[in-house]
Amino acid sequence: MLENINSPDDLKSLRIEDLEKLAKEIRDVIIERVSINGGHLASNLGVVELAIALHYVFKSPEDKIIWDVGHQSYPHKLLTGRYKDFHTLRKFKGISGFPKRSESPHDIFGTGHSSTSISAAAGIIEGRDLKNSKFNVIAVIGDGALTSGLAFEGLNYIGHVKKNLIVVLNDNEMAISANVGALSNYLSKILTSTFLKKFKRDTKAFIEGIPKIGESFAKLAAKAEGSIKSFFLPGGLFEDLGFNYVGPLDGHDLHLLIETFKNLKDSFEPIFLHVVTKKGKGYAYSEQDPSIYHGIGPFKVETGIGNITKKSINENDNLTTISYSELFGKTLTELAATNEKIIAITAAMKEGTGLSLFADKFPDRFFDVGIAEPHAVTFAAGLATEGFKPVVAIYSTFLQRAYDQIIHDVCLQKLPVIFAIDRGGIVGEDGATHQGIFDLSFLRVIPNLIIMSPKDGIELIAMLRFAIEQDRPVAIRYPRENVTFSIKGQSYPKIELGKAEVIKDGKDLAIIAIGSTVNPSFLVAKKCMENSIDIAVINARFIKPLDEKIIANLIEQGIKKIITIEENILAGGLGAAVLETLNDMQKNNLLVKRLGIKDSFIEHGSQHILRKELGLDVGGIYKEIIDFFHQKA
Repeated sequence: MLENINSPDDLKSLRIEDLEKLAKEIRDVIIERVSINGGHLASNLGVVELAIALHYVFKSPEDKIIWDVGHQSYPHKLLTGRYKDFHTLRKFKGISGFPKRSESPHDIFGTGHSSTSISAAAGIIEGRDLKNSKFNVIAVIGDGALTSGLAFEGLNYIGHVKKNLIVVLNDNEMAISANVGALSNYLSKILTSTFLKKFKRDTKAFIEGIPKIGESFAKLAAKAEGSIKSFFLPGGLFEDLGFNYVGPLDGHDLHLLIETFKNLKDSFEPIFLHVVTKKGKGYAYSEQDPSIYHGIGPFKVETGIGNITKKSINENDNLTTISYSELFGKTLTELAATNEKIIAITAAMKEGTGLSLFADKFPDRFFDVGIAEPHAVTFAAGLATEGFKPVVAIYSTFLQRAYDQIIHDVCLQKLPVIFAIDRGGIVGEDGATHQGIFDLSFLRVIPNLIIMSPKDGIELIAMLRFAIEQDRPVAIRYPRENVTFSIKGQSYPKIELGKAEVIKDGKDLAIIAIGSTVNPSFLVAKKCMENSIDIAVINARFIKPLDEKIIANLIEQGIKKIITIEENILAGGLGAAVLETLNDMQKNNLLVKRLGIKDSFIEHGSQHILRKELGLDVGGIYKEIIDFFHQKA
């Protein structure tokens, strides 16, 4: 059926029975494609009927449907003419895994970070009214995203101005008993019926027209109605915010969803529609463990098994291979066993940041604050004032959301909060909203903050140990990679504040690299020796404070050319720090070349492809160095 769905208009001629068959087909297509390409599975399987009902009743893109976070937008993409290209999902130059305005007119607002939909919808509504246009605006937001303060700021605004926005809460955490569900469905049908809405408007106008007592009586009637609804339904909070609460409804009942949306379509007030869905619906493995199947790599549909976790142990040499995230969580747990002051904090990313083990071992010292990164940072600052060592583990891209709190609440007060910045650098298939390419730059300008990045797993362990000992804010930035290290008898490098590491001496030029670019730089230096080019390789370790002494030593050794390499935006990053240092030293006669990410956002694609495109793989770095070596001073 999907082959014949070129736009949402093609849905409108189908019967409800056909739509139910279409829902199964959409699920089959999503399961098949995610099993090959990887992606977000459970969240998308849960909103199939909701997406169908929205596009069946409303007229996209004239009516504006905004999908919050956007990792549940695969059914929406399939219903808006992208079935033929769906095999390119999350592939380089293919369909994005999130709504993207440049991809389709049906993608009303680009979403990748959570909780933005209601505020964006408010702006669209005000723009609509300023232009005297007429269309519906629908914001679909999940229960997790609703924990963010930004979502409530948007709700508060809409409830205050009383504009006709429909907020759809996709609740996949709440379970409704059969009796409560039946009562809710019945009440929702009555409360959204065209007759009742018209009766309420006419009655309200009549009552308010009664001299002297009309307005007070109308307010009393509204309060009584709210009290009755709150007795039966869980939406009192949203009623208090100025919304007409409807639900909770079964989010997989197409008949009910379509009827409800038809009833709400011409509302003149803010509507909060609460629908309950099941994460992973239609795929047994995903239904049983939706957190594992939230965002996954390729897997076998028949068994549900794939590259969900990557671990290997070589018994002969005691080597283990795990992700940076898992190594961080394991190390922090070991440190916490002997230090009762260590606290772990995350923002709805316990598994993703590797903190599941810590949470199991020390539940009283583990805090998951939900999708509320600003709260996580200020919460950590409060703990630090009480003598604790809070470690805030957040993906680089999401840490951007707490920038003011990092400055105002942590660094200004010089509180010893540790930021474990996961997914630093090129992340891959999740694309522009998720690449962690700005953190070195936006953090480097903040006073009192130490910023480090390890070249490997052993250095990550050493940096964590170092960070715990500091009495000031520390940020450790590491990539989305696997690391291999020895299980037993491992020695750790000594980390000294602001001191870099000389990986290799050389006389022709020097590479100063940081984090994930250090090892490729060393490989390139070895390759250059074949061409009799002798390159020094410096592992910066710290971007703040930068090791100025090692730069001065390079100059004293007669180095005339320095190339900096970083997986970060060039503006304000490692290269900029080196240039500023040379300028302060009044050493402006050196040639400096900066390799990194130019002034652009990075689209989706595998890490391997993206690094090759950016010239940050071994081949790209080698070419740049050869060209730089032959450049005249």
